[in-house]
Amino acid sequence: MNVEGMDDPEGDFIERIREVIGSKTLISTSMDSHGNVSKKLATNSDLITCYRMAPHEDAMESKQRALDNLIERLVSGKGKPKYKAWIPVPILLPGEKTSTRVNPGKKLYSKVDPMTKKNGVIDAAIWVGYAWGDAPRNHAVVMTYGDDKREVIESAEELANDFWNFRHEFEFVAPTTTLDIAFDNAFDYIKRRLDFKPFIISDMGDNPTAGGAGDVTWTLDKILKMEQLKKNDSPELIYASIPGPDLISKAFEAGIGNNVSGFVGAMIDDRYSPPIEINGIVHSLKRGDLNAELEAVVKVNNNYIIVTNKRKPYHYISDFTELNLEPDSTGILVVKIGYLVPELYDIRGDWIMALTPGGVDQDLDRLGYKNIRRPMYPLDKDMKDPDLSARLIN
Repeated sequence: MNVEGMDDPEGDFIERIREVIGSKTLISTSMDSHGNVSKKLATNSDLITCYRMAPHEDAMESKQRALDNLIERLVSGKGKPKYKAWIPVPILLPGEKTSTRVNPGKKLYSKVDPMTKKNGVIDAAIWVGYAWGDAPRNHAVVMTYGDDKREVIESAEELANDFWNFRHEFEFVAPTTTLDIAFDNAFDYIKRRLDFKPFIISDMGDNPTAGGAGDVTWTLDKILKMEQLKKNDSPELIYASIPGPDLISKAFEAGIGNNVSGFVGAMIDDRYSPPIEINGIVHSLKRGDLNAELEAVVKVNNNYIIVTNKRKPYHYISDFTELNLEPDSTGILVVKIGYLVPELYDIRGDWIMALTPGGVDQDLDRLGYKNIRRPMYPLDKDMKDPDLSARLIN
């Protein structure tokens, strides 16, 4: 997380927890690989582990590992590990370049589990860090811990050096281009496709799962103005999604099959495009759980726009089918996601990632960092090799 006025909110938070529970109590944590592990957080977390897959298909497995590590140390009476090695690695890359579906991410993360099989090593982890944060803790980190000092140190340093040596190999996990060219490719795909799988466009710059506001209207505005999408025989397009409480309330009042008009988006991030007015027909409505999650699909020409009362990423086929949409056979599917999660990846006919503006802009050079530690790869491409020796912390 990022908190205004704080460089390390997770570190400050765990220090306050320590003030309550004391230093003897064990803390075991499981984290997303795109998180940041400051020295403060590493010091106060006894058994820290991390996802080893991106997309994070091993999230529950990692949480189970964190629990198992804790239980084993309690039941055995061994308590806290004797040694913890922490190595900051001056690399800052987005998840879309560090997916474990392809090398070098796949190759790098395959080296983690063997380290945990060594005698005297409990666990090992690699964090790629959060590229869109601007604080001293925003960088990659390698950690290992256990009861054998030599094995802990050597394991951490081997992983850190592998990461550094792979740095030039990291590329986007899918083709990237401008939104206009992405749609040119999509229209070409529609003309020649042999089956009915969708052409998927990732609207990357405003990906809410990466920390984007989720309400940037720039891409949707372009879509609604495209002449190729205004014709009667235009390909069917699904856009997921845009927050619009104004339109949601009006859609529920109007009901399915009726006309509705209202504004959506740009309540949080209006730097690139203002709120836009949508005029269409209510295709479907969904009222969620006790948290009052409301969703509406508004049809404009052949465009099915998913509107929500709060930001929401769409990862699962059921997210769409519950709204009477069929993402696996639509023409073009536009999602506010970076790399595709498994269910969407499996239905793609083709896929491209559009370099769109937003809070998680993939062009890191445009972000204007002020507070990260420099030099930092790839911002400083010709930097000297860093000191990747293990720092033992307790």
